[in-house]
Amino acid sequence: MTSPTPFGRIASVFGGAIAMAAAVGAFVLTDVPTARAQVAAKVESQTRPNFGILLDPPARSARGRASSHRRFDYGRHRPDWRPGYPGGRPGGEEVVLVDCGGNPGTGAVEDAVRRVRPGGTLVIRARGGACVGWLNIDKPLTIIGEGGFDPRDWDRNPTPTLTAPDGLPCMTVAQGVRVEIRDMVFASPRAGDAACIVGYGAEIVMNRVGFRHAGDEAAIYVDGGLLDIRNAVIDAQTIAPAIVADGAVLTAWEMVVTGAQSGLELTPGTGQTSRIGSTTLKGTGSPNAFGPRSIGVVVRSAREYGRVEIDNTAIVGYVEGVAVEGASVQIQGSRIGRSDKGVVLYNGELRLSDSRIRASTVGVAAASGHAVIVNNVFSGVREVIYAENRATVEADGNRVWSQYLCRAQFRDRYRGRYEPYWRPGQGWECMYGSYPQNWWEDEDGLLGLPYQDDGYQLDGYRDYQSGRGWYTREGTYVRDDRYEGDQRWRGGGFFDRR
Repeated sequence: MTSPTPFGRIASVFGGAIAMAAAVGAFVLTDVPTARAQVAAKVESQTRPNFGILLDPPARSARGRASSHRRFDYGRHRPDWRPGYPGGRPGGEEVVLVDCGGNPGTGAVEDAVRRVRPGGTLVIRARGGACVGWLNIDKPLTIIGEGGFDPRDWDRNPTPTLTAPDGLPCMTVAQGVRVEIRDMVFASPRAGDAACIVGYGAEIVMNRVGFRHAGDEAAIYVDGGLLDIRNAVIDAQTIAPAIVADGAVLTAWEMVVTGAQSGLELTPGTGQTSRIGSTTLKGTGSPNAFGPRSIGVVVRSAREYGRVEIDNTAIVGYVEGVAVEGASVQIQGSRIGRSDKGVVLYNGELRLSDSRIRASTVGVAAASGHAVIVNNVFSGVREVIYAENRATVEADGNRVWSQYLCRAQFRDRYRGRYEPYWRPGQGWECMYGSYPQNWWEDEDGLLGLPYQDDGYQLDGYRDYQSGRGWYTREGTYVRDDRYEGDQRWRGGGFFDRR
């Protein structure tokens, strides 16, 4: 019987030691308390507050508008609706012509958008009836209506080129996308709480376009980006503003807005000036009994101080013509009529010049901020300028036609013979005579209202100006042909009348 060699015993012991070391190493690597400590550290690092961000929040322009809360979310509003864009696949055709023939639900117009390559052109033909669909634009595109559109022929009720499905928009434009639209007529007769055109950080350029919108929201809603609309007619039957531009740069020229309880709501963006020129905004002409205030143009404030310029624009039929809430607004060569308050400055800066304001109570009301009011015409007002303690107003060269403010006062000139005179206001003076009828036609006349003279008429004043007669203390005209000119103040006396 042989015994094991020393080398075998050594190998056996060495192998067992290796196995034991490996087991111990594996146990150390998978130690449960260590893993839990790592997870706890990771959670703590994610939940630790960043006080730098809290003390210095990012500016509005720095945050992504796509990730912020949106006023409209059609995916949640109508989850059953699927326009059908497989993965955003770009098309390959330069020009695509589509004739939908008024057949809803076919998806022809949506498919046509998908076929156009980025930067291409979509031509919509509506000979057989308007296309019915929702254009979801996620690439640069030009959209043209084949039939053309002339804003001067709007009263002929042109056939719509594109009609939105019930409760859905006519078109949405994705962030960073530029779309140009020409010769199109959009219709959203049963929009509900959807806008007809919606853009988020997009560039929407429209020329020769028309809108027939009926719903609870605006006809055009843009959040950031740019909206350039020219030669357009917007008939928006809604209690909301016809156009809402939130943080966007707006350019409107030769545009007519009717039907909406409010005209435009702007929160001007930074970097550029929003401009409204040669535009007509026509409200309902009566105070609203419910919903938001009836305002022609309301300019709201944002973190960045925006600027809006309004030129050669008519704003009639709103309770407040223009309301400024914390921005810089310049109004020049414009007309505000059929209003309760012409311009209201809640805060910010206002410059009103070379314009005509017709209001039933106040021409310009300033709660706070700074206002410059020069060379304007006010009519029908009970008070030309009202300013609270927090507001500073500079006024000069303004003229007023008002039966309430412009009543003559009388002072004794010679032995009971009185002459009329008018006391000037602060930065304004009264005008005698009738309010020019051609001015009225460009203001309240746009609403089809008959002419109403706001001027103050003093009995016998024309004869008095020609040098004949005088007035009593009560303002009764006394005609006397014996003395003319300055002779009436020197010849005869109170008891020498005929």
